[in-house]
Amino acid sequence: MRRYGPAVLLALVGAAILRVSLFSDLYLRYVQVGLRPYLVVSGVVLALLAVVVAVLVRTAGEQDDPENPENPESHEDPEDLYSHPGHTHGPAGPRVAWFLTLPALALLLFPPPALGSYSAERDADRRAARGVGTFPALPAGNPLDLTLGDFASRAVYDSGRSLTGRTVRLTGFVTRDADGTWYVTRLLVSCCAADATTAKAEVRGAGAPPVDTWVAVTGTWHPEGELGSAAAWPPVLDATSVRRVRQPDNPYEKR
Repeated sequence: MRRYGPAVLLALVGAAILRVSLFSDLYLRYVQVGLRPYLVVSGVVLALLAVVVAVLVRTAGEQDDPENPENPESHEDPEDLYSHPGHTHGPAGPRVAWFLTLPALALLLFPPPALGSYSAERDADRRAARGVGTFPALPAGNPLDLTLGDFASRAVYDSGRSLTGRTVRLTGFVTRDADGTWYVTRLLVSCCAADATTAKAEVRGAGAPPVDTWVAVTGTWHPEGELGSAAAWPPVLDATSVRRVRQPDNPYEKR
């Protein structure tokens, strides 16, 4: 049975990829929506490879079977099989190799969650500086649903102050500093979770829900510091309401 180990490993990895990409939206925890077809194709290819490897192993095993009448060695005395130089019938591989299937099995049964507050806090020092400039006009209506990325960019770098006097609604998860300051936060990705960066806004005027809770925060921008300066980051939102919401299927924003 151990000789089928590679086939089992390929099948588990392929099944895990297909589970998160073809049969659910869990792939959005790792990559952008446009990469779904590539994940599906990868899962199918791995599953097919597993079948091919299993067939090849079975065929090779039948050819090596001493009881197979088509095998020239099948007519030899069984006691002589181990006497030929270089002829061995030891184990197909170390038993410990089966432990390689555990990570693939875990991914299949227990997909890891989306990145959260820990990743957002670690990213704070990696935020790239941008130049101050004008931004496109915002649409009419209050409250205005904005992404965390758009709100943070406009609050810190928009010379036109387009957020002034506008009521906005931001959706993200809760992060918190040691001093109790809390933020509505979102991770921004270009391709996949590995390149995630952080957008967040400090929330004032409302109590903090538990860390990693998803919330929709409605309020108005509270200017702090000069545009483009360190004092302007992170931007501040004076909250009028904080409502708990379900984590969206795609927890990341497009950077």
